Amino acid sequence: MEGGPATVLVVDDSPTKRYLLVSWLSRAGFAVLEAESGGEALARVGVDPIDLVVLDVRLPDLNGFEVCERIKAAHPAMPVIHVSAHAVDVVDRAQGLTRGADAYLAEPIEPEELVATSHAVLRYYRARQRAELLAERLLGLADTTVAVHSAPSFARLLEAAAAGAARIFKSPAAVIAETFDGDCIAGVASGPDATAVVRPWVVDDTGVPTGTTVRVDEPTGWGLVDWPTGDTVTVAAARLREDRAPLYVVVPTATQTARTPVLVQLAQAVAAAVEAQRSFDEEHRIAVTLQRSLLPRRVPEVNGLDMAVRYEPASAQTEVGGDFYELVMLDGHLLLAIGDVAGHSLHAATVMAELRHAVRAYAVEGHQPGEILHRVNELMRTLLPDELATICVLLLHPPSGRVRLASAGHLPPALSIDGKVEFVQHSAPLLGVRAPRPPDLEFVLPAGATLVFYTDGLIERRDSTIDDGLAALAGVASRVDADLDRFCERLLVELAPPEIHDDVAVVALRRR
Repeated sequence: MEGGPATVLVVDDSPTKRYLLVSWLSRAGFAVLEAESGGEALARVGVDPIDLVVLDVRLPDLNGFEVCERIKAAHPAMPVIHVSAHAVDVVDRAQGLTRGADAYLAEPIEPEELVATSHAVLRYYRARQRAELLAERLLGLADTTVAVHSAPSFARLLEAAAAGAARIFKSPAAVIAETFDGDCIAGVASGPDATAVVRPWVVDDTGVPTGTTVRVDEPTGWGLVDWPTGDTVTVAAARLREDRAPLYVVVPTATQTARTPVLVQLAQAVAAAVEAQRSFDEEHRIAVTLQRSLLPRRVPEVNGLDMAVRYEPASAQTEVGGDFYELVMLDGHLLLAIGDVAGHSLHAATVMAELRHAVRAYAVEGHQPGEILHRVNELMRTLLPDELATICVLLLHPPSGRVRLASAGHLPPALSIDGKVEFVQHSAPLLGVRAPRPPDLEFVLPAGATLVFYTDGLIERRDSTIDDGLAALAGVASRVDADLDRFCERLLVELAPPEIHDDVAVVALRRR
């Protein structure tokens, strides 16, 4: 970040004295600019790239002490050396230093002393600038580390990393990583105030070792963003495990200091967050796979009935839930069940599997829906005393359309007939609670009518009531597509949120 000679602005109204000061500093290797008055000096300090001001105390327009104060107010990190051609007393020296000057040289000024003082104050300020820059970057690193570890998804993580890198280095930045599924994507920010975006990007990982390495590349190989003209890019590659693809953080080389400490720390922090996200995605995938394996593998084909099912697990950042459904023909009757175990965890999914198998077992024994739920409830209260669940069980005789239905605290199925929707209410306590249960609900499902069973993930929202959700469902279910699969898909598209935070199960049943 540093290079070339320091630039000194010499401010003195005496041409002779100014000539001497400029000559001494030029011979010492400094680049020198000149000003004859305090006003000209203040104008140049705000425009020209100046590292040090050598300032006469007595100027024709402004007092040198005042000029110094103004320079320091606008540029606290710019060093100022006062020079005076007049004999000065202690009060003048004290005033100059008190009002912001970093050194005070009086006649007779020796060239060696001027040059040595200039180097000394520049060393101090450059050390101070490096320290302040490092402190600012470390603060940005801390903020970015928190942001990437709290990101709700892989894409948001890379966006947070790219935005953080752009703010830390005040430049364009890109962060590239591989998802659990093996897709290589990049978070890109075109500048410190730009919104980060995610896009696909493929990197050749050949030869990248385990650990963190830093290299300088030509920007043409990283054409994700418009890099500064005439500069290379510095690439930090962090590979935490041999079996994982590396993570890359790419920034302009001009932003980097010796040994690139903050860039290395940033790459390691983001790589750790990526690894945690990958592990979570992998665990979630395993849990969802297990959960799906516990559900029916296919929808039975039954004369006189159309059936369709949609099951959407919660988004990758959410734990699996306990939603389940059952569709099976038993002794000429269709057993349909849908339920939801309280909680979101792999444990809830395993409880769901136990309840589903219990419902099937009691149905095979020939029990009616209410008795099935009574027996499942006794089983739960004995073997799973701390669990709660809702469930709706239906037995349907396809030729006649006769239905027996029992619910245990589950949301009411929607009955859609000729564009009109009503909810089949059967109020009863949920499973896990000792309480009397009402008799089964019996009715005939007319030809052409459709029953829609669902779990609460379809209609529940944090910002609306259950009644609002039921009304929305009634509106969508008033039109049933000829293709029930398409109908179920439309229910999810129009009712479920873009990112599903709770499992959603939908079963549609139509009698021809």
